[in-house]
Amino acid sequence: MGPTPDTVIIGAGQAGLATSYWLTHFGVEHQLLERRESLGGAFQDRWDSFYMNTPNLALDLPGMPYDGEDRQAFIPGTAVVNLFGRYAELIAAPVHTGVDVTRLSSASGGGFELETSLGGLRARNVVMATGAYQVPKIPALAAKLPAGVTQLHTHDYRSPSQLPAGAVLIVGAGQSGGQIAEELHAAGREVHLSVSIVPEAPRRYRGQDLIYWMLETGKHGPDYGVHALTTEALSSPALRFAPNPLLSGTDGGHSIHLRELGRRGMHLHGHLETIDAGDITFSDDLPERLGTVESIFAQRSGRAIDAYIAAAGIDAPEQQPPPPDDWLPSEQTELDIVDANITSVIWGTGYKLDFSFVDLPLVDEWGYPRHSRGVTETPGLYVVGLPWLTRHYSAIVGGVGLDAEYVAGRVAAD
Repeated sequence: MGPTPDTVIIGAGQAGLATSYWLTHFGVEHQLLERRESLGGAFQDRWDSFYMNTPNLALDLPGMPYDGEDRQAFIPGTAVVNLFGRYAELIAAPVHTGVDVTRLSSASGGGFELETSLGGLRARNVVMATGAYQVPKIPALAAKLPAGVTQLHTHDYRSPSQLPAGAVLIVGAGQSGGQIAEELHAAGREVHLSVSIVPEAPRRYRGQDLIYWMLETGKHGPDYGVHALTTEALSSPALRFAPNPLLSGTDGGHSIHLRELGRRGMHLHGHLETIDAGDITFSDDLPERLGTVESIFAQRSGRAIDAYIAAAGIDAPEQQPPPPDDWLPSEQTELDIVDANITSVIWGTGYKLDFSFVDLPLVDEWGYPRHSRGVTETPGLYVVGLPWLTRHYSAIVGGVGLDAEYVAGRVAAD
């Protein structure tokens, strides 16, 4: 690791590697510092049976487009990790693994000082590509669970065999919570699922995988006046943290429908409200929650995709909405942990950003970097790979390339 590179990229996941590709393209000398001992980013933190939620067609990276035969298939997490290794080798990325950046600050005379687990160094520019899955969020209510209950975040879940015998309560029905619920149910476990407001969506829409349309609409929609999947269209900064739709890449890829999980025998509950000496209380708005998660796609992403298809004159078959479903679970709003034999709680409550190592003015009141297309207010400091950095897809493998190209171009020009 050289002491004074022109540019340092913090993080060597898809965003950091894509930025490295473009910096090399623009002739900018740089180094990547990755805190993990191996490449693969946050995909190394997924459970054993994890499959990508995005199809192979969305595995395009700058300089390494997907050229496999089955563009509609989904690869397991281990294959994603291997993909990153091949990509880093192909682009000759100057990666240093096992290097944790513990402090980033301004340097006297200009540029930046970085304190790392292997010592200090200086750089003229810094690109932060630390990702969106930095610190698992666990609510304060977790401390009120009885001591004998095993609890862990989805970040640390690996397989059903990891949990003691008994029923499992999963708090949060996002992508991770939904997929883990399916896995545990298939393994014969009794599953209770506390439902959050995460939109359901069709795995395939108008003849293509949904991710295909979301990428196309995000990339090309503005050319046709469709800006709904760009950051400028967000009505609130809070929506930058909105969860991705309930989709799974397992078993060839499928949608996850909460009412169907209930029909299959899972216990559906509302929002987790209180825990008191082993008694759990959920909100009593489960019917409204189910209706909300079923309606969001048509109101937001589906409408944007339809508008893009129409504006671009694309020949895509119309898709009829699913028939109304009025099935409702009969669960009570209160649950006794002992009576329900709940021995494990899995927190599917997401992640929060963590830029506490940056000793510079950076984040807004939401903890999100203040920036314009990845260029922060501090000259020479950039950010890539966050959800909604410029568009809905800015954080996914097939979407980071455009933001990385722009940021690398600005580094080269500035």
